[in-house]
Amino acid sequence: MMDTIWILAQANGEAPTGIPSSPVTTEGEPITTEPDPGSTEQQQTEPPPRNPYMQFLPFIFLFVVMYFILFRGPRKKQQQQKQMMQALAKSDKIQTIGGIIGTVVDIKDDEITLKIDESNNTKMKILRSAISRNLSKD
Repeated sequence: MMDTIWILAQANGEAPTGIPSSPVTTEGEPITTEPDPGSTEQQQTEPPPRNPYMQFLPFIFLFVVMYFILFRGPRKKQQQQKQMMQALAKSDKIQTIGGIIGTVVDIKDDEITLKIDESNNTKMKILRSAISRNLSKD
């Protein structure tokens, strides 16, 4: 008959130094048991296989969020600016990027003539891209 001695681990989860934490015989030799290859215990302990595409899900989500923040917002603003410039007509009151406010007198291809001062009849030619906003539509 084989006597088995079990040595328990300390409370902090570590075995005392020099003493094995597995079952041993009275001679101090460890007892080893090999699991049965057909055992269901071994099959249950293996984690199920993971889907490799699930690893990329956070990156895809991050890309979608960055698309809406970095690309879609400025593009939408550019489209609004372009529509505003194309809808520009004579006698519209506008503000330039530099802060000059005037009334549109003449529109040519890419050049707009503004009337800045009514009393002196001061006019200024600017590029269409220098228009910040249309004050008569706001």
